[in-house]
Amino acid sequence: MKDEMKVLVVGGGGREHALAWRIFQNPRVRRVYCAPGNAGTARCATNVPIADTDIPALLDFARTQEVDLTVVGPEEPLCNGIVDQFQAAGLRIFGPTAAAAHIEADKAFAKKLMRQQAVPTAEARIFHNYKDARTYVATRDHALVVKAAGLAKGKGAFVCDEPSEALLAVEKIMKDRIFGRAGDTVLVEERLTGPEVSMLALVCEHTIYMLESAADHKPIGEGDVGPNTGGMGSYSPTPLVDEARSRQIEREILVPIVSALGREEAPYRGVLYAGLMLTPGGPKVLEFNCRFGDPEAQAQILRLRGGLLEALEACVDGCLEDVTLEWDGRASVCVVVAASGYPDYHEKGKPISGLEAVPNADDLMVFHAGTAVEADR
Repeated sequence: MKDEMKVLVVGGGGREHALAWRIFQNPRVRRVYCAPGNAGTARCATNVPIADTDIPALLDFARTQEVDLTVVGPEEPLCNGIVDQFQAAGLRIFGPTAAAAHIEADKAFAKKLMRQQAVPTAEARIFHNYKDARTYVATRDHALVVKAAGLAKGKGAFVCDEPSEALLAVEKIMKDRIFGRAGDTVLVEERLTGPEVSMLALVCEHTIYMLESAADHKPIGEGDVGPNTGGMGSYSPTPLVDEARSRQIEREILVPIVSALGREEAPYRGVLYAGLMLTPGGPKVLEFNCRFGDPEAQAQILRLRGGLLEALEACVDGCLEDVTLEWDGRASVCVVVAASGYPDYHEKGKPISGLEAVPNADDLMVFHAGTAVEADR
């Protein structure tokens, strides 16, 4: 194992702050860069003014600075092939290739793959034009979920109690184009019932290492009401998942999907996130993501006491079977503080005060997302 490492964390959200913070604590690390980073990452890393979507500039920076490992937080650069380009340049990078990241980039692809592998998931119809989707929804008489098939920053799912709400969701996605090309295709699913959990695993082709469970709260309002957001809070672990349930999820959901991706010539290396609903009939998949959750990562990483950097390297280097992670036995909670009006129009550039009164420690941290320091504020 190399010492005096330089690590680049790509992204500027709370998830990336948590990753940079924990990686910086590893004695093998000499320097952490974060691109673009935020006001919080500036305390544990050197922020680099490069957008997380500017893959050529990130590649040039990693080459020039002789970065030993790049860790990618957001889904967009992963789906756009940052891993493929770094690997082609001989650089070590944690995350799936664009082909493997398709499991998140295209919900229609993921749904078809689950059907082929008999992975439990909601029944769904896939539509490529507005008229067909609207005609189908108009014939339904029960609760539905309407999803944009492409990337929508965690806001592309509409949980609809009535068909009229589903019709409006289809109109917003396919006619009003609120998500742009991400809404070219929609899924209309049956609405499942039960508590949601987030199950993540480190994956190196056929080797799977389950992480401890988490759960997040997506709706904006108190009591899980209102539109979905990227996540208003999370906690880890969830008492809804014991060791037996974790093994069931690995066996019945993750193993078939990882194996299928390998057969699709898209072998998976990185972290694989399964968003699940624990229905009366057992766990069913709501979505797959090709990266750490946000805000789940903040709750999970706070509990990690050692081994994160080594685990990420093991995924890259093909020796995941040697990994052991140390977890704090206590539960952790992440509460998201968002601007008024979120997730719709909300003001930006407002000063944030009072953070200096929070004593950051190993069991209490303020992770930043979308913040910046301007004129000493």
